[in-house]
Formats: sequence, structure tokens, C-alpha cells
Amino acid sequence: MNPNPEKSTGFSHEKIETNNLLMIVLILLVVAIGGLVEIVPLFFQKSTTEAVQGVKPLTPLQLAGRDVYLREGCYNCHSQMIRPFRSETLRYGHYSVAGEFVYDHPFQWGSKRTGPDLHRVGGKYSDEWHRIHLNNPRDLVPESNMPAYAWLEKTLVDAQALPNHMRALRTVGVPYSDEEIAGATKAVDGKTEMEATVAYLQSLGLALK
Repeated sequence: MNPNPEKSTGFSHEKIETNNLLMIVLILLVVAIGGLVEIVPLFFQKSTTEAVQGVKPLTPLQLAGRDVYLREGCYNCHSQMIRPFRSETLRYGHYSVAGEFVYDHPFQWGSKRTGPDLHRVGGKYSDEWHRIHLNNPRDLVPESNMPAYAWLEKTLVDAQALPNHMRALRTVGVPYSDEEIAGATKAVDGKTEMEATVAYLQSLGLALK
């Protein structure tokens, strides 16, 4: 009889705990299996794969504004995810649901809030309010530490880049038609990045007010 049967097994605690490479491999294996178990079912649930009623793909001008929003790093200070807590829904409105973001690539979720959550900002303020706020936030919110984005009013949207952008989005499921893609350049011709950014902000969170 083996007086120490634990040491004769292939994966004893001692062997795992003293072998760094083996420990890393097993940790990665456990994390991968756990992640698959949690993530894969979401690809087959209608609540996460189908748009809620009222959600539509961004227009060319709104899409151009989203590009500016990402380029300027607005997501570093503003989240777009209202969590289902009373303190958040009282301040921001209906909590966020997955079906509102099926056309967003990439998502703008998160919890970093140097500034307020922007998920339901659409329609909350006028276009002029947003324009003034982007030009100089302290004109409206004296205590704001947000930088000014005055140059957006002087820079035109890159209209020629939009058709290819929309085609790329169509490949990942955004239902843009050939007509919408063909007319994208004309739709934003002569528009400033300020107008585009305001249009994008005004589109946020309108489906579930």
C-alpha cells in the first residue's frame, strides 16, 4: 500500500501549487470555461440580440458625431449605462437594457463618471444648449472641469469616409440599406463636427424614456 497516495496522483495540490506554468494553464482553463458558460447563452437570447421598439441605426450625421465622440475620448468621463438602482433611475431615467445597444460598435458602457451618464441625454436639452456647452462648458455649468471643444464648430465632417464606415457596420449586423449608404456623403456635406456631435447626443436613449 502506498503510504502517501496524494503524491502519486498526477495533479496533487503540491504539484499544482509548486509549478507556476501548470497553475497558470489551469487558471486560464477555468476562466475560459466559466466565461463561455456565461457569455455564449447571451448570443441566443432575444433580449440581447434584438433591438427594442424604437431603436434605429444612427443616421449618417449622428454616426459622424459618434466618431467625434469616440475620437475626443468623451467615454473617459461619461458612461452610457444606467444601472437598475433607485439612485440612478431617479437621476437619469429608465435603466439601460441590452436591446438599446444592438447597433453600437463598440458599446459605450462603463461606470467611470467624472461627468454625468449620457445614456438618456437625448431631448433633455436643446441643440443650442449642447452647442454652448461644447464651446465652453463653464458658460452653463460654472463648476465643470470638462475641456472646451470650440474647434468642432470650425471643422467639417469627413463626408467621404462615411459610406465605408456604414458598410463595415452593415457587416456586423447594422441594417443600413444600399440607398442609405449611397446618400451618406450628401447627407453630411457641409456639416460641422459640432452639428454632428450634437445630433449624436440628441439621439441617445430616446427609445425608453
